[in-house]
Amino acid sequence: MKIPVKPPTLEEVLQALAKPEKAQRVGEILTRGGGSAQSDKYHHWDKLRRLSPPSGITSEEWWTAIKFSRAQDKRWVSLRDKAGKNFSYCTPDPVLKLLHEIDTSTTGPIATSEPVTNPQTRDRYIQSSLIEEAITSSQLEGASTTRKAARDMIRSGRTPQDLSERMILNNYRAIQLIGNYKAQPLTPDLIFKIHDTITEGTLKHNTQGPYLRTSRDGIAIYDDRDNTLLHTPPDATEIEDRMRAMCEFANRETTSVFLHPVIKSIILHFWLAYDHPFVDGNGRLARALFYWAMLSQGFWLFEFLSISQILRQAPATYGRSFLYVETDENDLTYFLLAQLKVIKSAIDELHNYMDRKTDEIRQTESYLRASVSLNYRQLALLGHALRHPGMRYTIESHKRSNGITYQTSRTDLLELQQKRLLVRSKAGSRFLFTASENLGERLKKLR
Repeated sequence: MKIPVKPPTLEEVLQALAKPEKAQRVGEILTRGGGSAQSDKYHHWDKLRRLSPPSGITSEEWWTAIKFSRAQDKRWVSLRDKAGKNFSYCTPDPVLKLLHEIDTSTTGPIATSEPVTNPQTRDRYIQSSLIEEAITSSQLEGASTTRKAARDMIRSGRTPQDLSERMILNNYRAIQLIGNYKAQPLTPDLIFKIHDTITEGTLKHNTQGPYLRTSRDGIAIYDDRDNTLLHTPPDATEIEDRMRAMCEFANRETTSVFLHPVIKSIILHFWLAYDHPFVDGNGRLARALFYWAMLSQGFWLFEFLSISQILRQAPATYGRSFLYVETDENDLTYFLLAQLKVIKSAIDELHNYMDRKTDEIRQTESYLRASVSLNYRQLALLGHALRHPGMRYTIESHKRSNGITYQTSRTDLLELQQKRLLVRSKAGSRFLFTASENLGERLKKLR
């Protein structure tokens, strides 16, 4: 990955404005160029220098106006870089727009969607989301197992066969762990617990479990394709203090300036990745802490989202947003925008998925209503089964629901089993009936 061209700093920008030859044009430069600082784009100098500036000013003057305008909107956070300088962020229109869309999307129609609120289906959707996130987050770190093999491993409970499968299973268990600790404050011990789960059986250089990196580890982040040095994390001697500061930031409920919970969660993601406290597993841990932060702040919908699935579609954008921050005076806005877009895309994916599932149920119910080979009691039971996957029925429950005799109830259920619409099992002396996994397809054939 190519390192972005480092832009002029704010200090250099102000010095440029103070030059005699610029003094008479300051107003024109700020008026013509400053307006774009709050536009629908938040360009880094590396890209801005290739664009056509507003009429009457140069690219350098355009950047000068933008930097000056951004400085008025700057908000500082407690995260510091290796030199002790604080990071900051701005709230341009794109950030505010995406935050609004995320807020409304997580409290809107999907909140009353039956597949989400229905207890019988909620766990199934969460389970699918956990598996998807476990797979894609691991694939971002190099895991190469196929999705089908990974899903089969998790659902069957079989032992991982290689390092890639172990990474995915660890990630799955870590996300489950986060759900159990979402009401607890973030502590170094909890971070170690999550990291221990993520890296179990995968560390190459240490058989005693995870540990904070030391100076001997010589950790730095390189681009695997061309060996370009991308990031050198803070000195290992600072890691414990920086981790305590990160936990304090994560647990602080109020600040002098309002900090939107989504922004807070994204900064926590960046903080862990920037500090790189462990030898391995930092990327997966950073994304796991993002989930913890969102769930701990009441964004329950994130149980259903897979951000890594979106990140995997454009990994270069993910990496570039880190580089933009470090090369432009610790301006976190670049990373915020990139992650907000990822979150919005993940939410859109969920909405689309739920719409598809709803349409599938409606279509299947139409086949069900058109069936002439089933009585009204059987149709009612299958309609209930479509909306409540995994629900178990007994002869007694069907009898009570319809006010019929035991023999009639038994006949109804056994006929549905014979048509392969229900599957029969036994618990003690009772027969249990559940819908076939491919119930929709079987109803189509029945019609």
